Amino acid sequence: MKIVVIGGSGLIGSKLVERLAAQGHEAVPASPKTGVNTLTGDGVAEVLAGAGAVVDVTNSPSFEGAAALEFFETSTRNLLAAAADAGVGHYVVLSIVGSDRLPDSGYMRAKVAQEKLVAASGLPYSLVHASQFFEFIQGIVDAATDGDTVHLAPVLIQPMAADDVAAAVAEVVVGAPTNAAVEVGGPEQFRLDELGRSIRAAKQDPRSVVGSSGARYFGTTLEERSLLPADGARTAGTRLDDWRTRATHRK
Repeated sequence: MKIVVIGGSGLIGSKLVERLAAQGHEAVPASPKTGVNTLTGDGVAEVLAGAGAVVDVTNSPSFEGAAALEFFETSTRNLLAAAADAGVGHYVVLSIVGSDRLPDSGYMRAKVAQEKLVAASGLPYSLVHASQFFEFIQGIVDAATDGDTVHLAPVLIQPMAADDVAAAVAEVVVGAPTNAAVEVGGPEQFRLDELGRSIRAAKQDPRSVVGSSGARYFGTTLEERSLLPADGARTAGTRLDDWRTRATHRK
């Protein structure tokens, strides 16, 4: 099957293209680097011609609410129109665990708006809600830093490896459309502040991490289980220590 991966040059997209190609599919990466611009529509119709499925793993270049909303709505409308014209049989979007539970975050509202457009499109679809990636925890720590102190909420989080995210999306896209969300999380739960301390210690980072219930995450405060997948979610296999070992060997 021809499967077009929108955002196929990024962290998840590149892994997904490699995985799908290894399974024998015609996996086509699509991004501005390959001449496909979902905001302007340039190259979209051409790359989707003959596709059996399309996977959108793009991300907004800005986490500011209005900018993210403009990105996701414009890009998704262009993709949905082209996918309908091409007769695409499965439209898959990678989204975020908890996006619908964090309405005070402009970025999360933008992701929910994207999902609503897909659900209302009439196309057969699947949404993959993945928990936070190990690869992005350092970025969360950096964003939560004030001087030499990192403020993180002591709430539960169930992070996963980017390789496992790509594997979950690959499994969904070759299956039947769910017309609903499929949730997936990592095999272990941590407190977000404790995870930040662990990441900091592993990198010998001198900053101190303080657990603060009022600390903001993508512009919003968090409840105890805001970042956890629902009961019955799929569970990825890579544990944090295993991911660290692999990451060290790749260097």
